[in-house]
Amino acid sequence: MHIISIEIKDRRFVLPAGVGSDATHTTPQYSYAVCCLKTDTSITGVGLAFTLGVGTDLVCKAIEYLSMSLVGREMEELMSDFGTVYRKMVDSPSFRWLGPHKGVVHLALAAVVNACYDLWAKSRKVPLWKLLLDLTPEQLVNTLDLSYLEEVLTRDQAIAMLTDHVPGRENRKGVLSTGYRGYDTSVGWFNFSDEKIVDNTKKAMANGFTALKLKVGSDDPARDVRRAGLIRNVAGDNATIMVDANQKWNVPQALDICRRLAEVNPFWIEEPTHPDDVIGHQTIARTIAPLKVATGEHIPNKVIFKNFFQAKAMDFCQVDAVRVGGISEFLTISLLSKSMGIPVVPHVGDMGQIHQHLVLFNHIGMDHEHLFLEHIPHLKQYFVNPAEVCEAYYQVPQTPGSSSDLKD
Repeated sequence: MHIISIEIKDRRFVLPAGVGSDATHTTPQYSYAVCCLKTDTSITGVGLAFTLGVGTDLVCKAIEYLSMSLVGREMEELMSDFGTVYRKMVDSPSFRWLGPHKGVVHLALAAVVNACYDLWAKSRKVPLWKLLLDLTPEQLVNTLDLSYLEEVLTRDQAIAMLTDHVPGRENRKGVLSTGYRGYDTSVGWFNFSDEKIVDNTKKAMANGFTALKLKVGSDDPARDVRRAGLIRNVAGDNATIMVDANQKWNVPQALDICRRLAEVNPFWIEEPTHPDDVIGHQTIARTIAPLKVATGEHIPNKVIFKNFFQAKAMDFCQVDAVRVGGISEFLTISLLSKSMGIPVVPHVGDMGQIHQHLVLFNHIGMDHEHLFLEHIPHLKQYFVNPAEVCEAYYQVPQTPGSSSDLKD
């Protein structure tokens, strides 16, 4: 199967009032920059990069530049040493200057890389999670770029980690029967009224969700504390409640407001300050303990994740396969995270379509803890094979590929 051409699409979607809002992104327009790898068969590989409307066209233009070298490549040959291909794309001199490894170019890389993995799984007629599990540790590591991680994770160490977890796979395959547990973010979007978040909490609990998330970061911290208390009162003491500030606070504000939010016993406090501020997160994590910090949805690459892990600046890793350089870098960061004892709970910038595959592999193949996966259903109707959640559990996808095909 050979790639013969590239098609790029700019897809933007209108959301209902208040949906998707947070303290920083108040009027989001959920959008995708889409890379479609056309082949000499009827099969097309589809890769997504998630955006918020304006600027999606810039990511699409970068996809055009980055994907040119893939035309003419045969799939099995391409993926047999994809780590090398990946590094050549990400380190192409003119494009690297624009990052390095962040911003518009890196988002475009995610779409291209995700399309490659989608096409590979489709060519083998298996869902992405099974493709990854079917690979030997050596074959999987061949798809990764471990550069700049050598002092903490070498190729041999990565292979050894994966090999060590092979014997326990059968015990962890129970997740294929139960599905992967989800948590509901849609109960508490920032612009929702108090009445709406109470009503949404009741509906979520009725649908089986016992883990819920609230957007915080109001100009008046009392609003955040009040709304968190409303959800706690409705959901009960046994519910798992997370709060997400979406980078709104500076460090002094975060320390003050996290102390106030402690009364609702949050499972984690997410993105409490600027996503590039490693030391700021470290300060917050140390000061608010035993409360825990989750972050990663805006951390753009493996090197910065490495620094966060080394600084013990996060308790939960929220790496996103449509924010970093696609599935390849997601798996690299998952290995690194596992080696440093940090659980991976992805941010679902793709609405769960790709990540439902990746958390299955992380759990079965790497022995990452089965915690939960964020559930945001607002684009479900636009996918050919949307993620299915039943009684708060993601059902295991069975269709070949990464579940990324969008309806025309």
